[in-house]
Amino acid sequence: MEAQHQTGRQATRTRWGILAMLFLITTINYADRATVSIAGPELSKTLHLTPVQMGFVFSAFAWSYVLAQLPGGWLLDRFGSKITYFFSIFLWSLFTLMMGGVGFLTGGTAVAALFALRLLVGAAEAPSFPGNSRIASAWFPTAERGKAAAIFNSAQYFATVLFAPLMGWLVHSLGWQSVFYVMGALGILMSAVWLKTIYGPRDHPRTNAAELAYIEQGGGLVDLESAQRVAVKIDTAGTIRQLLASRMLLGVYIGQYCITTLTYFFLTWFPVYLVQERHMTILKAGFVAALPAIAGFLGGILGGVISDRMIKAGYSLSAARKTPIVAGMLLAMSMIVCNYVEQDWVVVAVMSLAFFGKGIGALGWAVVSDTSPKEAGGLSGGLFNTFGNTAGITTPIVIGYILQATGSFAGALVFVGANALVAILCYLLVVGEIRRFELKGTSVANAHNGQPERAA
Repeated sequence: MEAQHQTGRQATRTRWGILAMLFLITTINYADRATVSIAGPELSKTLHLTPVQMGFVFSAFAWSYVLAQLPGGWLLDRFGSKITYFFSIFLWSLFTLMMGGVGFLTGGTAVAALFALRLLVGAAEAPSFPGNSRIASAWFPTAERGKAAAIFNSAQYFATVLFAPLMGWLVHSLGWQSVFYVMGALGILMSAVWLKTIYGPRDHPRTNAAELAYIEQGGGLVDLESAQRVAVKIDTAGTIRQLLASRMLLGVYIGQYCITTLTYFFLTWFPVYLVQERHMTILKAGFVAALPAIAGFLGGILGGVISDRMIKAGYSLSAARKTPIVAGMLLAMSMIVCNYVEQDWVVVAVMSLAFFGKGIGALGWAVVSDTSPKEAGGLSGGLFNTFGNTAGITTPIVIGYILQATGSFAGALVFVGANALVAILCYLLVVGEIRRFELKGTSVANAHNGQPERAA
């Protein structure tokens, strides 16, 4: 309201249109990650893969995704989110489309090509979530940032709700290759839409002065994505050392690794669990997998709403972010109950509760937007995502070994539930006060005039 009084005009709401675009792109992002999971049962039959081999194929994406996080974050800080993210969307979609061609190969050549293309998809997707975080930091005040981060993060569940049934039908009706052709083509189309819709707050043709003032007064970094800004130069190695030396940030990073373990179980082994452990058809599994995803989506939105309302009600930023995270992870641990029930509908209900909790607790990117130093938001987000998506390497492989050794998913569910417990301990015992981290003793370029200054 203050911004409206100062300008005499009603503030526009352009930021919500930007958020809608982030949501759509992230939906496609996660759908492309899940293509191998949905095609997995048929693909493993065609290529005669063991569970351990499938675990390595599932993890291929995460190897390169993790390794490319810091370079991706550097690119975002150097060139801005719009152009860096465009190339990210276009390339990951192109490589996804090319995966359909693996069906024309045989034996070890097919496995190697599949693995290599998943590596390329992972590397291309690396700037996506740090880019989301940077854009949210620029477009949203602190009191709306939890909701914004929860909305774009909840796209991971919406991707399953929207695309798992579609991809299951494609595999059933047209063969597993069709999944990669359809999803790759869709992503290439959306990369062109991205260029036409994404701008920084100061550059967007539909943003008025009242909205800019509202965002800036509320803690939004409105100059972060300005086309006229001078690229900020920082000591990359020194900045990384400072970020890792922060107890607060290290607790957030480790907590994200644990939370992302739940994500990658859902993205990789969950459909296989439904087919092998619960003896569902791949078509039925595609639809059943959408039910926990719907719950996760609703939980994700609710977590962001709860967090932002707590801030507006006068709670500290730390309490507002930690409360949904801890409560959500407690609910997520309920998936272990699936080891003790037989009825499929009970399993689906418990998994839905677990992913509802995981959705509520998925506020890590809001915390990154709250804590990243303004000079290195991309780098900070990249480091956060490096820790988080290391779980994409370890989770599929660990579960593959558990499955091969025991012939059951029981140990896998305990492993995933235990990670939710460690996430709780990180936020309660390690993180401490949540606040924006300030770089010290690092020379940076002033975003307005290009003159060196000392970071506060």
